[in-house]
Amino acid sequence: MLRALLRISGLIDRLSEFVGGLSVQLVIITVAVGFYNVLVRYLGSYIGVQLSSNLFIELQWYLYSLVFFLGFAYILKNGINVRVDFIYANWSRKRQALVDFWGHLLLLVPYCVIGIWVTVNPVITSWRQWEQSPDPSGLPRAPLKTMIIVAFVLLLLQAISELIKLFAVLRGAEDEVEELAEHQEALRIE
Repeated sequence: MLRALLRISGLIDRLSEFVGGLSVQLVIITVAVGFYNVLVRYLGSYIGVQLSSNLFIELQWYLYSLVFFLGFAYILKNGINVRVDFIYANWSRKRQALVDFWGHLLLLVPYCVIGIWVTVNPVITSWRQWEQSPDPSGLPRAPLKTMIIVAFVLLLLQAISELIKLFAVLRGAEDEVEELAEHQEALRIE
């Protein structure tokens, strides 16, 4: 049973790695759009013509948001979230796993479920009304708002994967968790 759960965890981990890779690509696109915005703003003011558009300014904002939305699960999977671990770092692996297990189960999972629950109705309303940016040449808001739900779902899936791995450590199957991690090549962002 534990081995089957670890396989499911591995699938979720691969999904988080893939989506994290997309997030990295979006960083590059976001920087390019930002560079374009700055370039045409200064070039336009130099020649006296409006070359910039709200479309590109909002596109940069949307892409920036997507970087974070798509990166949450990746960050959790790779443990690169911010922690205050001056006490935690000195604990045994099992004690760390116990604290993380209960923290994920009692705090992170409910947070994700509540996040999905409170976001669904505003997203549906946004799609029904095809909510647009109030700015001229602005982008529609519904697709970006939908990504909030996607981010919470991906984070919830990764939380489940982490719970499976933490449970395995607590059951003394740390070697199987390490074996699972060895088969996955993490995209390191440092």
